[in-house]
Amino acid sequence: MVDSNALNASRERPASTSGGYGMLLLLLVAAALAVAGFISFTDGAVDLPGLATFVVGVTGILLILSGFYLIQPNQAAAILLFGAYRGTDRESGLRWIWPWMTRSKISVRVHNITSERLKVNDLRGNPIEIASNVVWRVTDTAQALFDVDDYKAFIHVQIESAVRAIGSRYPYDDFTHDQVTLRGDHDLISDELRKELQDRVSAAGMTIDECRLTHLAYAPEIAQAMLRRQQAEAVVAARQALVEGAVGMVETALDLLSAKDVVELDDERRAAMVSNLMVVLCSERDTQPVVNAGSLYQ
Repeated sequence: MVDSNALNASRERPASTSGGYGMLLLLLVAAALAVAGFISFTDGAVDLPGLATFVVGVTGILLILSGFYLIQPNQAAAILLFGAYRGTDRESGLRWIWPWMTRSKISVRVHNITSERLKVNDLRGNPIEIASNVVWRVTDTAQALFDVDDYKAFIHVQIESAVRAIGSRYPYDDFTHDQVTLRGDHDLISDELRKELQDRVSAAGMTIDECRLTHLAYAPEIAQAMLRRQQAEAVVAARQALVEGAVGMVETALDLLSAKDVVELDDERRAAMVSNLMVVLCSERDTQPVVNAGSLYQ
């Protein structure tokens, strides 16, 4: 049968501690007793009550002094009794606990980590460089201290693992906009990276507040080739938009000419006019007009 206390050993719970300012008053009382007992020795005679007072005062001083500890804001102290977890103290200020109980302090402040640039193959197999910034904090001190060997080293390893997993799950870019991409969907990728990392570090009592990609680029060995590919795809996309616009303008011009009876064109002249308008609209250079001094058919 599994011990229920063992199952709860890795879950944070409040520790039974006390404020240190009340113990300061007891420290003054113990100091007064020690001084009173020491004064009784000055008479030269053996004074057993005075000796007992001195011993009690000195013992009290040592006992009380060794139980003091400080907790700063956004800091916690895990209390252990002979290696057994007895709770976590999150009250800031001067604190006191029995001297035979040890304290392991841990920061619960917000931490910030920028990972190193990692080389990963994206969904299409292209090598890319990727790095991220992670904002995290400890929310369960017991899990962070006792469930992993070193929680700071643990989260560094998990960040690298999560970034590699997300980087290989999506393509770097997609000009057709049919897929979620690393470059084009920053918010979605960041949110999924945060969820991926949260699943990995929840066992260590940590919470991921934010994840953002800080670096994303093709690896140097293919950067130039991919740049030329992007430029070519951009030129094709621009040409396609230009042709679609030109066709619409030609269609509108012919419809207006026919609707207002400006001129009547047979199929041959209509085709010639379409050809000329397409050349004018799609040419990369300024066109030179040619004035026809004869009839429309010369």
